[in-house]
Amino acid sequence: MTIAYKEARETHYWLHLLTDTGYIMKETSNILLNDVEELLKIIGSIQKTIRNS
Repeated sequence: MTIAYKEARETHYWLHLLTDTGYIMKETSNILLNDVEELLKIIGSIQKTIRNS
């Protein structure tokens, strides 16, 4: 799960970078960023549950 979380954070970074450089449109970026942020929350919650078990 740690690797999945790190990969999702990296994806989040690259999406911001691609948006800032104008490579992808803001509307598309917002949709993808929302999806990545939701995944980060889910993976983070799983990690927290595993740690507390």
